[in-house]
Amino acid sequence: MEGRGTIRIPDLIQKKRDKQELDPEEIRFFIEEMVKGAMLMAWYFNGMSPKELTVLIDCMTHSGETLSWPEEWKTLLVDKHSTGGVGDKVSLVLAPALAACGLKVPMVSGRGLSFTGGTLDKLEAIPGFNVSLNNNQMCECLRYAGCFIAGQTKSLVPADRIMYAARDVTATVDNIHLATASIISKKAAENISALVLDVKVGRAAFFKNLNDARLVARSLVEAARDQGIKTTAVLTAMDTPIGLAIGNSLEIMEVIETLRGKGPPDLVELVKIQGGLLLNSVGRMDISKGEKLIEQTLQNGAALACFEKMLVHQNVDVRLAAELCSGGQTLARAKYVTAILSPSSGRVLDIDALACGSVCGALGAARARASDVILSAVGIELLVTVGQSITQGQPWAKLHHEDQSVASEHLIKLQNAVVVGEANNALVPTSRILEIVQ
Repeated sequence: MEGRGTIRIPDLIQKKRDKQELDPEEIRFFIEEMVKGAMLMAWYFNGMSPKELTVLIDCMTHSGETLSWPEEWKTLLVDKHSTGGVGDKVSLVLAPALAACGLKVPMVSGRGLSFTGGTLDKLEAIPGFNVSLNNNQMCECLRYAGCFIAGQTKSLVPADRIMYAARDVTATVDNIHLATASIISKKAAENISALVLDVKVGRAAFFKNLNDARLVARSLVEAARDQGIKTTAVLTAMDTPIGLAIGNSLEIMEVIETLRGKGPPDLVELVKIQGGLLLNSVGRMDISKGEKLIEQTLQNGAALACFEKMLVHQNVDVRLAAELCSGGQTLARAKYVTAILSPSSGRVLDIDALACGSVCGALGAARARASDVILSAVGIELLVTVGQSITQGQPWAKLHHEDQSVASEHLIKLQNAVVVGEANNALVPTSRILEIVQ
């Protein structure tokens, strides 16, 4: 019999189906898994008390190693978590901007499924970027650049991986308490002082309405505070794409432009408010002053300098990092670009983020399964924003793709993603900030 780590429930079922005798270790494993699944179902239907949730998070946090930092950094360590969205590259701008303000940002991030890549996938569009850091490398990166963005190590909250697999097979993934435990245990293992949560709301978000988003935000905020982390959540609109770039390489290019002080207003707004909240949480300044300081780091090049240092310390060639941060086009380009034309003349009333994201995902900008390979150059470049005037036949977007032909269903979906018409009154760009939960 091999080690316990190789036992799988499907293998046990097949073994018994083939009339073989199960080993004692295999039977014990099956009972443990059955009890674990039963408990997840009990929590799913009956909920958890605050005390149960606190204990569960603490046990998960300490199921493996936790990250450790020099004592003098204790009050400077901050992070953010996003529930994801189309064109969401906020973390990539926020981390170096906070580092430029003197904070330390140990950002343990993830990969994406369905639409476009997650934060790690976007960074891996940069040749050489290393997302696999050990604790010593993380410390060095924080000391040198003030921030790092890396993946979860095998020793960091291993209970979360086991529980997530069990939640997957027991259909309990969407349970608020279990999702809260998963997110906050990983943040608690980072040993941070403050956290900001970006909870997306809208048609291209996991949460379609404010009420659901509020419930989750409050659960996350309270659970994080019970772990000693000063936490605030921002509910943000996710109906239209964030910024003008969707897709991994295109989003990295937009990140660079934003760090050079030329970012789209909605992206800059999200970076400023989340940065301001974190600077306030660690007692540096009030929120409005924090927002101004974050914007200043984008305008004066300080955030860009921290980003470049992070790239170099995470294995990107020095010359490539310098060229990229100076605005050079060093990333992969798609073989083909197709213009998507406006169906009529008028004002742009809407751009459907869900449609844009699903087309990008279908063409290879994301993975449907963890084993899929991402095509980093695939994406959509928006040429207009909501409120702008456009004429019939004018391109409103460019689709970057690797195959010469694009299925008609994808082109039709994109053509229908934009709504053009006559506005009853002047369309003033609205804030993406819907609510702050403290």
